[in-house]
Amino acid sequence: MDVKRVFAKLTWTQLLGNLFGALLTWFYFRFVDYTAAQFQAQISRGEIVYFVLGFAALIAVGIAWGSRWARPLERADPTAGADAALVRRRAILVPYVFAALSFGGWILAGLVWGVLYPILWGIFSPARSLRSVFGITCVAGTVTAALIFFAVEHQWRRVLPAFFPGGDLSAVPGVLRLRVRVRLLVIFLVLSVIPLSLLGVLAYTRAAALPGVDPTAAPRIVANMLVFIVFIVAVGILAAVGLSLYVASSVAGPLGQLQTAMRDVERGDLETRCPVVTNDEIGAVSEGFNRMVGGLKEREFLKETFGKYVSREIRDEILAGRISLEGQAQEVTVLFADLRDFTPWVEATSPREVVRDLNAYFTEMDRAIREHRGLVLQFIGDEIEAAFGAPVAYPTHAEMAVQAALEMRRRLAAWNDERARAGKVPLRHGIGIHTGSVLAGNIGSSERHSYALVGDPVNLASRIQNLNKEFGSDILVSGDTRRRLDGRFELVALPAVRVKGKSGEVEVYRLA
Repeated sequence: MDVKRVFAKLTWTQLLGNLFGALLTWFYFRFVDYTAAQFQAQISRGEIVYFVLGFAALIAVGIAWGSRWARPLERADPTAGADAALVRRRAILVPYVFAALSFGGWILAGLVWGVLYPILWGIFSPARSLRSVFGITCVAGTVTAALIFFAVEHQWRRVLPAFFPGGDLSAVPGVLRLRVRVRLLVIFLVLSVIPLSLLGVLAYTRAAALPGVDPTAAPRIVANMLVFIVFIVAVGILAAVGLSLYVASSVAGPLGQLQTAMRDVERGDLETRCPVVTNDEIGAVSEGFNRMVGGLKEREFLKETFGKYVSREIRDEILAGRISLEGQAQEVTVLFADLRDFTPWVEATSPREVVRDLNAYFTEMDRAIREHRGLVLQFIGDEIEAAFGAPVAYPTHAEMAVQAALEMRRRLAAWNDERARAGKVPLRHGIGIHTGSVLAGNIGSSERHSYALVGDPVNLASRIQNLNKEFGSDILVSGDTRRRLDGRFELVALPAVRVKGKSGEVEVYRLA
């Protein structure tokens, strides 16, 4: 962003705008207002030199002061440094400062041409000088400053986002805020009240002067009144067109950008942002829109992150509020998986490789569980605890758990083939599956929760998993789980066994 080049364009805008206003004002007092002392007088070389030097002096003062004021804005990185707050304030105030410089110049112009000029040329009159000062400063100066404000604001909006990457214009204290209502009111005053007032007052003064003048001069006064009306109407139309275009752009432009950004979000693009180029109500709406999109993006990120812990179906059910996590009794099927010969393998392998291989193993097993709508509750060392039928209740949760176990067996075999090709030792695991009623819900402290299952079926599933070592199997299913299956799985009955924590024998089956 070349701020110096932008300020050069703004300076030319201010220069040309003031020059155009000055020429129109000079033309008015020379050829329109017959009460002016210099009305239709011969234009001398001294007057031209006076005009050029006076205008150049006023412009030079304005440019010098404006350049000094804008110096902090011309740094390579205007948003960094100790005076970043000052830079941000001045970035917002650029249109106001240009308009203020212009109006200040017109105040001085009123003194230079309304007072000093008549004195130097020997045509001074207090009443005429007062009228000249009023016309130069209050009428021409106000309209020109308003035009320059909106013209500079229109160009500066392309640069302003560079000073506010986050679009937080409303967070800057100590700056002027031109509300939309005030903006429209100013335009109404400039385009309606001032021209109509001038027409009314000057038409009345000319009409009041007719009865007391020489009859031969009356046609000249009437003709001058017609010239005055044509001049005011022409200048009024030019000012109205210019100001209307800038004001319409100042309102419609940001609203159009906001509409485009809304369409992008509707199509799912959460990276879009609406440029904030004003610090009025429209800018506040744009800032609110950006905050809303940021919230949606954060929510989508959390949603996708949450989806890494549970399946998409479970995630969507929880986020939609259709599942209670406060705690409820629920029949589920619990699956435990544990690596065999884990300790010798760890002792013979570097820690970095152990972590990398464990993560690869857990990734494969997690995919198998999630593929069958299971929920991995936790990874404990080399052990996996998973649940089927919670938090979303599925009637076929037992079948889903068995299908997941078969998928885990298949994935482990494929993963071991890759390890063998890499010259690594294959890994084995044991899986235990049991079905029963548990208490499911968020368990934990006031600062941290985790979704957990509490009940005897959880412990029994872990005990059944350990029985794989005794039977030399890899997948064992309890009798309670077998009774909830449809009979299409090949299960081999094993001798009933006693496990820790159970008074009776436990019925187990090996999944072929």
